[in-house]
Amino acid sequence: MTTITPSLDCASLLAEADALAPQVIAWRRHLHMHPEVAFQEHETARFIRETLMAIDGLELSRPTETSVMARLVGGMPGRTIAVRADIDALPILEEHESVFRSRNEGSMHACGHDGHTSIVLGLVTLLARHRESLRGEVRFFFQHAEEVSPGGAEAMVQYGVMDGVEQVIGLHLWSTLPVGRIGLISGPAMAAPDTFQCHIIGTGGHAAAPHQTVDPIAIGAQVVMALQHIVSRAVDPLDHVVVSVTQFVAGTTHNVIPGSAFLGGTVRTFDPALRTRVPQLMERVIKGVCDAHGATYDLVVERGYRPVVNDAALTERLTGVVTRTFGADTLAPMRPSMGGEDFSAYQQRAPGVFAFVGAGNVDAGIAYPHHHPRFQIDERALGMGLTYLLAATLDLLN
Repeated sequence: MTTITPSLDCASLLAEADALAPQVIAWRRHLHMHPEVAFQEHETARFIRETLMAIDGLELSRPTETSVMARLVGGMPGRTIAVRADIDALPILEEHESVFRSRNEGSMHACGHDGHTSIVLGLVTLLARHRESLRGEVRFFFQHAEEVSPGGAEAMVQYGVMDGVEQVIGLHLWSTLPVGRIGLISGPAMAAPDTFQCHIIGTGGHAAAPHQTVDPIAIGAQVVMALQHIVSRAVDPLDHVVVSVTQFVAGTTHNVIPGSAFLGGTVRTFDPALRTRVPQLMERVIKGVCDAHGATYDLVVERGYRPVVNDAALTERLTGVVTRTFGADTLAPMRPSMGGEDFSAYQQRAPGVFAFVGAGNVDAGIAYPHHHPRFQIDERALGMGLTYLLAATLDLLN
């Protein structure tokens, strides 16, 4: 093991990280039992703040009502970096049985944010112990509302948390990546998650006389199928694009053709030009189908987060950190994800890297995808995430 800074012994700190792992697990289990959805993270933020108040040498602030920021200024001058954790849960009824299952019925940490928060609490604890030997400043963001657009990151940035920050890092526990592996993607890593809502307006009537109606269900079904041709026939197959219809709502009973139908869904892209072009293609398709059958429509496309684009030079540097800390076999080849993340808001202000820490274990039955009611993580990933962030932070501050 190499020494990352002349003033801090990396091997000693990594041993401290190992010793702190049980506490990180305990924090995660507490948070898992008390999940709160986006913009409602009042008790979660209170718990984080009270935990941080017990750590000497921190400056605490509340960028928003349900978020917390901690500043740790080292004893020696240096750079300013930021580390981000998201804290919100999802409106999901947990089906996984464990002693620490959700006690807030209908809310669940089904994406690993409880783990992210606990890992960064561990990082604060370790670095604060050695504040006098630390170079520069570290800001720790405990961010609300990652799961709901427009997301909490944008509000944090507007508050000023990124002012003066030179680099920003974050991680995501990843259930489809085996525990013990870490994935780093240079360049586009996560997509822009835009949404759409489309009302198709026809003419309702009796189901026994469909010729007297303009059937929005039949037209909507054609629209769903026609939208699939955007990806398969109107976009270069080498480009990354997803158009998914996830809602189709129409009708109230068996013998009435309704007057309208609602379609909703998501568009995922990386390229800014495609992000603009795909909604135009959607409108052309929807208009064509509706015109052909005498219906009208109302289409609204709402932009979500920007794509997460990892800085190439910083990714290369952190790849070296992973290799030196864990060994080259730890690095997992990963393709970009079409999922979205508002970590991208921080990357608009400074170079940043969002890493993926393996948390899956098929042999132990920990293989459910994110946002599933039986989602779980292999808790060994918490210690690995802490070690990664510790080594990365020390390297960047050097």
